[in-house]
Amino acid sequence: MRLRVLLMPGDGIGPEVLREASKALHAVALLFGHTLEAAEAAIGGASIDKAGVPLTVEALAAAQKADATLLGAVGLKRYDSLPPERRPERGLLDLRKGLGVFANIRPSRTWPALLDVSPLKNDVANGAALVFVRELTSGIYYGTPRGVTGTGADERAVYTLSYTRAEIDRVARIAFDLARGRRARVTSVDKSNVLENSQLWRRVVTEVGREYPDVRLDHMLVDNCAMQLVLNPRQFDVVLTENMFGDILSDEAAVLAGSIGMLASASLGAPRIPGEKTRQGLYEPVHGSAPDIAGRGLANPLGAIGSVAAMLDYSFGLKEESAAVSRAIDEVVASGRVTPDLRPSGTAATTEQVGDAVCGAIAGCPNEKM
Repeated sequence: MRLRVLLMPGDGIGPEVLREASKALHAVALLFGHTLEAAEAAIGGASIDKAGVPLTVEALAAAQKADATLLGAVGLKRYDSLPPERRPERGLLDLRKGLGVFANIRPSRTWPALLDVSPLKNDVANGAALVFVRELTSGIYYGTPRGVTGTGADERAVYTLSYTRAEIDRVARIAFDLARGRRARVTSVDKSNVLENSQLWRRVVTEVGREYPDVRLDHMLVDNCAMQLVLNPRQFDVVLTENMFGDILSDEAAVLAGSIGMLASASLGAPRIPGEKTRQGLYEPVHGSAPDIAGRGLANPLGAIGSVAAMLDYSFGLKEESAAVSRAIDEVVASGRVTPDLRPSGTAATTEQVGDAVCGAIAGCPNEKM
């Protein structure tokens, strides 16, 4: 298969983790006999430095042309004084909108070798494996009107939370379809006791759920969900929620893995051809740009490499190749060859060493197609 992938390293540790993810992708292509066509484009602060804007028209066009986009991270403190529309993060928001990737899939799980790293008690975290399905291109991050007006005591900030029935319906179907391949349970998270928006959300999700009688649907208020994630995370399978709630809760779920550097994500749009199972996607680790450790070999690349596994599955339908990457990550984690965020004491591996270890494990994976 021809794999057309756009690499967008971004800022801070983004180039470092993406370098290791790219190595893993090349290792898979070599092992399974695929042709990898990888191009590169700037985003975020790197794009501001190069072109004066966080995302150029040309970079967006390249992402739209590719089968999948693999992103590092965006954001640096030196751009914080810029207006919101010119900051690095705006480039990511515009990329998501331009690609039409409306469903963000963020898995979180525990690894037996990392149980002691998690701040949760071992008997609470052990065995937890859940996935967030977060609506990504609407809600409060995109609603209008928005902005700051007035001065002095009358200064006011307004952001609009808005959802349509169609936006809720399409992301709900992603969650229910995903649950059918897992433990067949969807927990929809909202704030319907206060917000009219959430009342519509709950009503539409309930209607969609009736079309999936084989999947159990539960509703949970967002504040209770935040508590349950640390009290009893094993109760969750697929967690469906809107943009801002998903942004916050999925980061909270990083405690299961012991480090946010372990978490991958996939942002999916509609199939390019109706009826196809594969979707154009944007893939990125959940962590930020972490400029304080950039260039020091301390960054954990496993979230970025896990995003490669998701890309091979969701955008190319290559489940065996995806499984090979996931097995390689599991093997490296079990070996203890991990970065300092996962090894607070003792000798830790560097970013490059972890990436090399994953590539070595991939090369050792049996390939029945060869």
